[in-house]
Amino acid sequence: MAKNPSTYRGRLAPSPTGHLHLGHARTFWLAAERARPAGGPLLLRHDDLDAIRFRLDFVAAMLEDLHWLGFTWTEPVISQSDRLPLYRSALARLHAAGRIFPCTRTRRDVLEALSAPHEPAAPATDDEPVYPPQFRPPADAPLPPLDLNVNWRLRVPDGETLTFIDNCLGPQSATAGHDFGDFLVWRKDGVPSYQLACAVDDADLLITEVVRGADLVKSTFRQLLIFRALGAPAPQFYHAPLMLDATGTRLAKRHEALSLRTVREQGTTPEQLIEQFRRREIKSA
Repeated sequence: MAKNPSTYRGRLAPSPTGHLHLGHARTFWLAAERARPAGGPLLLRHDDLDAIRFRLDFVAAMLEDLHWLGFTWTEPVISQSDRLPLYRSALARLHAAGRIFPCTRTRRDVLEALSAPHEPAAPATDDEPVYPPQFRPPADAPLPPLDLNVNWRLRVPDGETLTFIDNCLGPQSATAGHDFGDFLVWRKDGVPSYQLACAVDDADLLITEVVRGADLVKSTFRQLLIFRALGAPAPQFYHAPLMLDATGTRLAKRHEALSLRTVREQGTTPEQLIEQFRRREIKSA
């Protein structure tokens, strides 16, 4: 992996699996606002590895919406689907270092193990249950050859408390094996997990600060372990508080009425939206 650059480098990383909603747009606006005074580039990367939900028309709509809102970025646009050799190389390095292990357990297996009467209750997590330690092979077990059609998990250092200073939320900490467990870095359908692809891209593209929503703080700890395992310096992080709708519900792609496309069609101007972003308020038309 390359060394850190001397200037600020930011990025936008939308997933073209639906229309952008106002929460995405505000996060991207914050990323642009933080890159602008630093005079650094702002890259645009398509996280387009979800073959089931990815659609080209969502890519076209996303670019149109971003241009309408006034975003500019440094060309060319980067697509994760073009970078699979880079992710395979990173996985091979993790395998050679003995940092990963193959996993044949299903999510149902994990949930059933954690709900067993003799098991302690698993801590709440953002997106996945803590992987049961009894499912993990012994540390000295022979590692099978690397097979790209198998699920692979990164073995976390149980009991280690990871920390970082978030540029928005302040000091953050989580304990490996308690707040999060062994996590997927490769899927059996032959593509990297979000955690691996995101960390590899941010290291390879020399990103100095990642701006994203506060719901991804837990992912940051996982990615810090990947940066460490690959010998790559980690960027700084800025996790923005999430935008909520009028009922106090977090904005998501299922809120089609609050998609950037819909509010455009309702007559909202870019200037009005940016003012809402400054106040972190959403007004439905």
